[in-house]
Amino acid sequence: LSPVLTAVILAGRVGSAFAAEIGTMRVTEQIDAMLMLRTDPIDYLVIPRVIACFLMLPILTLLSLVTGMLGGLIIATNIYNLSDTVFLDSARDFLGLWDIFSAMIKACCFGILIAVIGCSWGLTTTGGAKGVGQSTTTAVVTALLIIFVSNFFLSWLMFQGTGSGFLQGL
Repeated sequence: LSPVLTAVILAGRVGSAFAAEIGTMRVTEQIDAMLMLRTDPIDYLVIPRVIACFLMLPILTLLSLVTGMLGGLIIATNIYNLSDTVFLDSARDFLGLWDIFSAMIKACCFGILIAVIGCSWGLTTTGGAKGVGQSTTTAVVTALLIIFVSNFFLSWLMFQGTGSGFLQGL
């Protein structure tokens, strides 16, 4: 759940910023000026953002996981009077290395998707300030939809055979 929540937050914050910034550059003809100077906007604007999201989303997801575990530990020990050793032993027993690894894979995929969607909507912006607003909104909505759909398929691929609850319901 942590990769999805982190991706949703970043889709709203970073994806919208990418779409708005590049969209503003498109409608003010800065992208056209780059092309006239033989500077590829993909190499100059898109690739660095994709690499940044690819690298940062796993780090932020790991931070989210640690924060969630610490929050759970505080609630379990202070409100439910559970021993901290019981909580940590249970977490160690039920949280496998594959869970962390799969979360990092998902985070990398989501980071790429957020950056590509935000930048592509920014690059295709037309219509002045109104078009920038529409592109920004559409970029966020598209990114959220793609995150949820890709999470379903990534979970299905990564955890195939580990639980049969879905198949028993059919």
